[in-house]
Amino acid sequence: MILKKTNKLNNITDINIKCEDAFELSGTLYNPMIIKAAIMIAPATGIKKQFYDPFAKFLSDNGYGVLTFENRGIGDSKGNSINGVNASLVNWGKLDMTAVLEKLKHVFPNVDYHLIGHSAGGQLVGLMKNAKELKTIFNYGSSSGSLKYSKYPFRLKSSFWLNFYIPVSNFLFGHTKSQWVGMGEPLPKLVASEWSRWCNGKGYLKVDLDDSIKEHLYDELTLKSMWLHAEDDEIANYENVKDMIRVYSKITANIITLSPEKHGYKEIGHMKFFSFKRKKLWDFALNWLKEN
Repeated sequence: MILKKTNKLNNITDINIKCEDAFELSGTLYNPMIIKAAIMIAPATGIKKQFYDPFAKFLSDNGYGVLTFENRGIGDSKGNSINGVNASLVNWGKLDMTAVLEKLKHVFPNVDYHLIGHSAGGQLVGLMKNAKELKTIFNYGSSSGSLKYSKYPFRLKSSFWLNFYIPVSNFLFGHTKSQWVGMGEPLPKLVASEWSRWCNGKGYLKVDLDDSIKEHLYDELTLKSMWLHAEDDEIANYENVKDMIRVYSKITANIITLSPEKHGYKEIGHMKFFSFKRKKLWDFALNWLKEN
């Protein structure tokens, strides 16, 4: 394990995570004194690991070892060049997320392993070579994101992003300038093009499943899963959440729909579940871990 810096008060350490193709990801390890279980937090598309820091600290304070990371091509895992990195959504699942779980097992041996996925982090689990070693999955805002189940006017906005902005940006710059439209970090070309193609179909990566994606575990995973989403999340609406769950053909899935008003918030949306200002919602994850 390559250490970069350590926060001794909270026992937080920045590490590198080596994938099977020798690419190194940037990660942060949260190590409590007493460990109940270990958790990998799989990020949304283009989101840096620092975004999950308050949530990861909360879990660590409650006795869980946690590992956050950035997929290749994102943030500190960018490599030498965003246009030269071997990044795709498929490789994020097959290479990156597989390596993160292996690192989690190495750092925290002989405990149960859970994945908490945000958006893409929950979509790509079936691509992990070692996904069967997870005990449970807890997802927030994870869905197929299909245009076919999206509502107007968001459907028009999303179609512009997927079918105009992404291909034009990829053509002009060799990657997608997501940061120019408030969509997180710049995205490697193949990541963005897969995102575009999959959201234009149903079941997200099911568009390519068993065709170009021949090796996967979507039809083999039988673990328990929780799928949390918010009423005001225009991407992960109820139909899109169900559409994504159907790809995991044997998984045991529960869906909870959060009402912002019921919990005293004006909005939760696709991102704000992980905000410190929405901290009371984190008990959904904590209770899930305690029960499983």
